[in-house]
Amino acid sequence: MSEQRTYLRFPLARRIEHVAMLLSFGLLALTGLPQKFPTWWISQALVGLFGGIETTRLIHHGAAVVLMLGTIWHILVASYKMYVERTPLSMLPILKDGKDAWQAFSYNLGMAKSRPQMGRFGFEEKLEYWAFVWGAIVMGMTGFMMWNPISTAQFFPGQVIPAAKAAHGAEAILAVLAIIIWHFYGVHLKLFNKAMWTGRMSEEEMLHEHPLELADIKAGLVSQTVDPALKRKRQMVFFPIAALLALVMLAGVYGFINIESTVVTEIPPVRTVNIFDPQTPTPLPTVPPTPTAEAVAPGALTWDAYASPVFKAKCATCHGAAKVGGFSLQTYADALAGGNNGPVITPGDSAGSPLIVIQTAGGHSGQLSADELAKIKEWIDAGAPEK
Repeated sequence: MSEQRTYLRFPLARRIEHVAMLLSFGLLALTGLPQKFPTWWISQALVGLFGGIETTRLIHHGAAVVLMLGTIWHILVASYKMYVERTPLSMLPILKDGKDAWQAFSYNLGMAKSRPQMGRFGFEEKLEYWAFVWGAIVMGMTGFMMWNPISTAQFFPGQVIPAAKAAHGAEAILAVLAIIIWHFYGVHLKLFNKAMWTGRMSEEEMLHEHPLELADIKAGLVSQTVDPALKRKRQMVFFPIAALLALVMLAGVYGFINIESTVVTEIPPVRTVNIFDPQTPTPLPTVPPTPTAEAVAPGALTWDAYASPVFKAKCATCHGAAKVGGFSLQTYADALAGGNNGPVITPGDSAGSPLIVIQTAGGHSGQLSADELAKIKEWIDAGAPEK
């Protein structure tokens, strides 16, 4: 019996791109969802497996960078195929996709006699592709805001940061469910489509999944070649523009990562302290009690009377003599001077003060209580008086 004929569907470069995206997406899910649901036992197990929350965040950021680089590569390859090779834009939605979706829905309910006839990409594949594009845009924008909250607060109100965090988590859940329920089941389990791994599909599989493309192949419409001279002429135009575009996008990725120092790099390492060790002196200074509302005289919401004691109690470890990020809260002058990224306290404008933005987002190593944060906001809005 002769071997069944197969057709090339995905070249090696596309399969490598798919694996890179698969690995980066998988790591983003495994390191991102535990941070959204930190109290779940499986989240705590995954964080422990990755070596702690700081390592988990670093892996998450690294996977995000790989996803961004993969997106840049995909844009350049797609542009080359469209301009140089004049490949048909078969991934663009058309009216037939809507009709195919309705026919597939009717067929699954027994109301239609046959499945829709698909070309190179059916409505399901197009829907997944453009959903991925939309998800990448949303995750990229919200991820930037969470990665660079101080820079974001220079242009938007502080409330944008927690809103971005909520949108980032919701889109992540939607993306993971879509991959597991729709893509992974429909492509790899239900039909066991191996084309993205082997690169090829049998004639029987093509006839079942992409009969219109198979008909075009047999008619010789797919294998049309581009004139070599015309192709070289287009390449001479494309490559300089693509190189410039690639440099701009790579510069954007670099700025995404390095526009400001993150809390991960600014938190000093935590020293281990024995619960009971009478033979050694106390390794850390005793933290003075946080001033309460009763300890502050009415009408004395100033730096000397309230703000300074609170900052010394909660923030001195990082923003005292250590000056993490170039920012110190030791004196009134230091507090208003700000740090490496500019002013942190804007008198008269608590919503526009990066200190309030970071504290409002929560999870800071020197996190203020709700009452303390409210009074610090009130102090800033009053002009941040010293005495």
